[in-house]
Amino acid sequence: MDGVELGVQITAKAAEKIKYFAEKEGIAEGVGLRVAVKGGGCSGLTYDLKITDQELETDKIVEQYGVKVMVDKKSYIYLVGTELDFSDGLNGKGFIFENPNAKKACGCGTSFSV
Repeated sequence: MDGVELGVQITAKAAEKIKYFAEKEGIAEGVGLRVAVKGGGCSGLTYDLKITDQELETDKIVEQYGVKVMVDKKSYIYLVGTELDFSDGLNGKGFIFENPNAKKACGCGTSFSV
C-alpha cells in the first residue's frame, strides 16, 4: 500500500524528523507517526501528531521512508490527499500540512476547517 492509497503522504524530510523524534523517545523499531484530526483550534479542527510504535486494529497504515503513518478511521476522511512535510527555515520550524480538503486554515497552519 502506498501513501496515495492511504490518503496521507510524508516527505523524506518529514520522515527524517519523525525518526529523530522517535529516537529521542526511545523508539528504535516500528517507528510510527499517528496522524489525527480533533476538534479545536481557531478554525474548528486541528491536527494531532504522536510518535508511537503502537498500532491500533482500526488504523489505516502505510510505511514510507521507513516510517509507519497511522490514521484512525474518523480522521481519514479529513486527511485524504494530505502531504506532511517538515520545515526548519527562518519562517518557523515544524511539520507542515498540505491538505487539499481544508477550505480555510489559520496562520500557524495547525488548525483548519472543511
